[in-house]
Amino acid sequence: MAARDRGRARENGSVLPARVDGSHMVSLGLVVAEFNRSVTEGMEEAARDAAADAGATVAETVHVPGAYDAPLVADRLARRSDVDAVAVLGAIVTGDTDHDEVIGHAIASKLSDVSLERDVPVTLGVSGPGMSGAEARERIEKGAEAVESALALADTLEDL
Repeated sequence: MAARDRGRARENGSVLPARVDGSHMVSLGLVVAEFNRSVTEGMEEAARDAAADAGATVAETVHVPGAYDAPLVADRLARRSDVDAVAVLGAIVTGDTDHDEVIGHAIASKLSDVSLERDVPVTLGVSGPGMSGAEARERIEKGAEAVESALALADTLEDL
């Protein structure tokens, strides 16, 4: 990235300040589903650790009742000038119906819409659908992966 382009404002008004090494400091918004909290609590911890390890800051964490509720909050965070990327964390486990499939498809579609409409990375750190509670607990690192993806995408977009 050319020096003259560093600090260029994005559509939501956020600007990624450049570090000395040319990489960018990213400020994240986290959206964490409360449903299946025994899983999402670990995902949130993994996400925070990944952000800290990368030198990113978490501007705000918002807890929502369930994964289905995340797109509205992700959209609000993506509008903020102090948020460069949003990572959404949740766990959708299988029940007796296809409800988990419906929720999984709806949230993935709407989060993609938010990202495209706001020109802000919004990553899907939601495990499921189609898994048991035990399988969801095995995927706690999805929280870290969502943050790592958000950071990489924010940096890539800043360089375009």
